[in-house]
Amino acid sequence: MALPVVAVVGRPNVGKSTLFNKLIGQRLSIVEDTPGVTRDRIYSKCEWRNRKFMVVDTGGIEPKEDDKMLTLMRQQAELAIDHADVIIFVTDVRSGVTANDYAVADMLMKSGKPIVLCVNKCDNLGETPMEIYEFYNLGLGDPFPVSSVHGHGTGDMLDEVISHFPEDDEDEYAEEDIRVAVIGKPNAGKSSLINRIAGEERVIVSDMAGTTRDATDTIIEREEGRFVFIDTAGIRKKSKITERVEHFSVLREYMAVDRADVCVIMIDATTGFTEQDSKVAGYAHEQGKACIVAVNKWDAVEKNDKTMQEYRKKLEQDFSFMSYVPFIFISAKTGQRVERLFEMIKFVADQNSMRISTGMLNDVLSYAIARVQPPSDKGRRLKIYYMTQASTKPPTFVMFVNRADLFHFSYQRYIENQIRTTFGLEGTPVRFIIRERNRNDA
Repeated sequence: MALPVVAVVGRPNVGKSTLFNKLIGQRLSIVEDTPGVTRDRIYSKCEWRNRKFMVVDTGGIEPKEDDKMLTLMRQQAELAIDHADVIIFVTDVRSGVTANDYAVADMLMKSGKPIVLCVNKCDNLGETPMEIYEFYNLGLGDPFPVSSVHGHGTGDMLDEVISHFPEDDEDEYAEEDIRVAVIGKPNAGKSSLINRIAGEERVIVSDMAGTTRDATDTIIEREEGRFVFIDTAGIRKKSKITERVEHFSVLREYMAVDRADVCVIMIDATTGFTEQDSKVAGYAHEQGKACIVAVNKWDAVEKNDKTMQEYRKKLEQDFSFMSYVPFIFISAKTGQRVERLFEMIKFVADQNSMRISTGMLNDVLSYAIARVQPPSDKGRRLKIYYMTQASTKPPTFVMFVNRADLFHFSYQRYIENQIRTTFGLEGTPVRFIIRERNRNDA
């Protein structure tokens, strides 16, 4: 099930970014006492009362401002509003209700989305400040007094936010279905691949970047099993598509990754690896998803007998942070190697959910330790007592040691390589949890 999206909006300098950072528990948005610092949308996961959602920080809305940057910020905020399930409208108790607050409130009411009115900078504990009653004039219901700096009042506000979420239904797909997210920068050929796989014009294809808007699912049944392809696809709007629309697709891709078991990272062979490819692939890696790099438009590349080998070496350098990922060179236009893609998806999905017995793991661990002694420091040597697998998707291993600070990253990588050499685990990240056994333990 896709996560609900909550947009934090309001005029500049009312504390939206500070509130955003408080909600997600880290300093992600730039906070500065200057209007217009947050010029783009920033998004992150948030959780409240066991309900997970995506929260989107936006640039301030200045409804009547002609400045070019502020106009772009307003358009960014409007895009966030369009795609949000719930809107947190942030105001400032110190400045009271301004003309711009009325204008923003009017814009939000026209959107038809649930709106939670947050009155920020109520920093003093105790009785609710009298100034808050002025905000009833906005016609948005009860205002919630909040201190984004200290966190006061955010709990009541979030209770109201999640009350507007749809019921937390279970995913409609069976557990054995393999969910595949097709991700990558705009115009890499994601929609063309979905159409080739489905055998029909399932999603609109255009050579204009940003054609894709929303997430749609395409179900394909084959000998290998049932595949659910999640593409950031949809119907192209009649209005001119701009880079701002393309930028919002990154959030949709992140949400598609969250739902997926396997991520197919599409690379345009004619342009090569880009920074945006790195960001999307890095997010899939952080979420522990099985991954495949599909180099599309291979038919458009001038080739000789060494072209693929040289291209693969370059990609191995680009994806050095994901050394486990396999590559496949395809053409969604001609169908070249698209059939083989299903085999790879099934294979890496099985690798991602592989479970290894404790006995086999410790046999590998004993061999690895005998081959290369664990590191030592000031006469104390690292001792690894035993290892067990804690979970799958991704495979996660717990190692019990005498001193965690002696377990250097390089030796951890050595152990990982030994496990991969023995059991494969191709196409999936591996996680390690280092536990220090207490001296009093038997």
